Amino acid sequence: MRIALFGGSFDPFHYGHIELIRGAIESGACDIVIVIPTVNNNFKRGRILIPAPYRYYMAKAAVEDEFSSNVLVSDVEFDFEGITYTANTVKKVVSDGFIIPFLMRNGVPGEKAAERHSFFWLCGSDILPTFDKWYKPEEILSYAVLLVAKREGDDTDIYEQGARLKSLFGCDIAIFAMNGIDQASSDIKQTGSYDKLPGVVQDFIKAHDIYNTITVLDHCSDETCVKFYEYAVKLYHYLSGKRLLHTLNVGLLSAKLAHDHGEDCDKALIAGTLHDCAKELPMDEQKKMAEAVCGELFVDDKLLHSPAGAYMARDMFGIEDQEILNAITYHTTGRGGATMLDKIVYLADKIEPSRTYTDLTEMRKFAPTDIDSSLRLCVMSVADKFKRKGRAIHPVTLDFMSDLGL
Repeated sequence: MRIALFGGSFDPFHYGHIELIRGAIESGACDIVIVIPTVNNNFKRGRILIPAPYRYYMAKAAVEDEFSSNVLVSDVEFDFEGITYTANTVKKVVSDGFIIPFLMRNGVPGEKAAERHSFFWLCGSDILPTFDKWYKPEEILSYAVLLVAKREGDDTDIYEQGARLKSLFGCDIAIFAMNGIDQASSDIKQTGSYDKLPGVVQDFIKAHDIYNTITVLDHCSDETCVKFYEYAVKLYHYLSGKRLLHTLNVGLLSAKLAHDHGEDCDKALIAGTLHDCAKELPMDEQKKMAEAVCGELFVDDKLLHSPAGAYMARDMFGIEDQEILNAITYHTTGRGGATMLDKIVYLADKIEPSRTYTDLTEMRKFAPTDIDSSLRLCVMSVADKFKRKGRAIHPVTLDFMSDLGL
């Protein structure tokens, strides 16, 4: 089969990306396109991009909505440590050890998946003038042919650039025509208008409020921002998509609430981001971790992930700050004598943007200015839920409620 690899930041995923993919397939240049969201882009690091899991799941939602089984999304770059370069990504993807099982997992019969494939690197013509400055361009070309989109109004001289690259690397490039869609991720983010994006992408952005909330990183230290992006990638291997996006949302909202209330944004960002890190570990592992943190204070299976999360944050993520570890331990229950960080993470967990389990309008309204009023509404809602289900409220929650005047 002819397989085109399409890498990019996809921040956000837009119609330009969709038309590039569609043009490559409809031109007959390739049979399958594999979309590969970058994880640690060498050119766009830190605060420039939203964390990789958001971009991966956004791209996945858009691709699954727009295309059939001939367009796939790969998370291959989540397996790399440090900066990810196109040369390393292509080398891994074209290997039999990766591509055969990947295609089979995505419905391609084993015999067809094991065929000898031709690989292409799908791109716009704008990369041609600087392609020779990429990391190991000759290695990329040893694995894949450049498959270049020609758009109306594009002023890049593809044939001149193709001849230049051939003189440098002895390679030919493949060219196809596509419908010109004048969209660029940087322009979209600069305007802050997302209403011309694919519907599922608009829904994703709205559900997580990501481009509004991410601005809180301007109030966090560079060191903490680096950790936040690193943790987002590491957590990908421990949490399902929905849970991972939730915990990243909580991290960002915790930092925002900390800023609103004059608290430490760095601690809030880390505590919120790691609060559910142990949520999907096997229950026996959660029990052992929870006991190591606080003995038999928590025995309910639904609560174990909180102290287990503190254990995991300390032993696997290197968190030593006890205030952060306590906020993770009590994020489900609250506690008497709760610190402001405890309160922030507890509340952010319940009202982060993707939460829809009840009407959170009033809680969200009070949260930036009167956190205790928001917490009272939140805790009363939780207590009512427990009452309806016939579940007892944990003693540390009762202490928390007492402190709030409930």
